[in-house]
Amino acid sequence: MADKIIVLSKRPAVIKNIYEINLTNKSTPIENRKAKEFAYYYDLIWKDIEHNV
Repeated sequence: MADKIIVLSKRPAVIKNIYEINLTNKSTPIENRKAKEFAYYYDLIWKDIEHNV
């Protein structure tokens, strides 16, 4: 998983948000998906993206 995720707006693309990703247990991608922090970031970022779709 990336340490930083940048969400862009629709055209013309402008940086909408920058998320610093801090997972407590940097393990395999499958293990990371089980972390509580992963669910938090997942929901937060998808809510941000939904407004641009």
